[in-house]
Amino acid sequence: MPESWWLAEEAPPLRSPRLDDPVDVAVVGAGVTGCSCALTLASGGLRVRVYEARTIASGASGRNGGFALRGGARPYDKARAQLGTERARLLWAFTELALARMAGLAGDAFRPEGSLRLAADPGERSELEAEFAALRDDGFAADWLDDLRPPLAGRFYGGIRHPPDGALQPARWVRKLAARAVEAGAEIREHSRVEDVDGLPAERVVVATDGYGADLLPELARVVTPVRGQVIVTEPLPERLFPCPHYSRGGYDYWHQPPDRRLVLGGRRDAALDTEFTAEEATTAQIQSALESFARELVGFEPAVEARWAGIWGGTPDEYPLAGPLPGRDDIWVATGYSGHGNVLGFACGDLVARTLLGDGQPELDLFDPSRLV
Repeated sequence: MPESWWLAEEAPPLRSPRLDDPVDVAVVGAGVTGCSCALTLASGGLRVRVYEARTIASGASGRNGGFALRGGARPYDKARAQLGTERARLLWAFTELALARMAGLAGDAFRPEGSLRLAADPGERSELEAEFAALRDDGFAADWLDDLRPPLAGRFYGGIRHPPDGALQPARWVRKLAARAVEAGAEIREHSRVEDVDGLPAERVVVATDGYGADLLPELARVVTPVRGQVIVTEPLPERLFPCPHYSRGGYDYWHQPPDRRLVLGGRRDAALDTEFTAEEATTAQIQSALESFARELVGFEPAVEARWAGIWGGTPDEYPLAGPLPGRDDIWVATGYSGHGNVLGFACGDLVARTLLGDGQPELDLFDPSRLV
């Protein structure tokens, strides 16, 4: 399968301890959720082991576009209409706190640049105006932009700047998180695929696999749908045209430029939407061609593509994660189904589940209760 540009960066050595059986908590998945959960559990004094089928960050955590956005898959005004004002505010504040904590932990893997959500047509502009009004009404920082500069001017119909957001080198970030978990005493076993959660030598198990968990828990297979996202990275452009993460068309287009001026561009799933509900980490000619065409439209010429890949994330029917105990199984907990917003929500939900297991009750857990769907 095509390798992620993020994962191609050399991973630092990880000197994990070896713990005797049984452990207090076994975590399945060494992505952002599993490593976040392990860090909090180990820091709280529990004996925790993380099982990873491949290597740290090798799933969606190292195969995404590198966006770190507050909130969830639904715009704030739509979340407020669905959840109610107080619960929507709780969710947004929860992710803003996670972003602030990420900035303190990630070092050079996180760039707090804000993000820009752009209107591709007048209809999307109306949607953005409604979200902007709701954010400002409820006290969340947001800026409205009408005076767009080239190459955005003339192509987009205004946008919202979200100041708390940023960009990630996601594989580097998760590897840093894993190193902190190991320093706190967690064991991480790479190349250790779990076939049966009931066979793990642990008092409790946390399944933290986002779009990859259907084989482990049939209950998840019914409510967490694997979705493929494809990404390209181009050669360095002559200048840095996009100083923060940009996204448009309801998230079907997203792009940014790291400081080296390469263009990281993903999305265009709607070019062949039916093919992208899959757990196969393979690029397809149709989506890749659409991404290349969009890159050409954005920058005015056809940049050479240096890397291309696909990653799998989990979507839920209501587009909110599942985080908490599996109904009827107090020994099995899940943190999964981020609907494309796992870089922040995955980090936050891994910590949330861990704090709950440590006995620190959290009001946000009610937002993500698996029993609403499972």
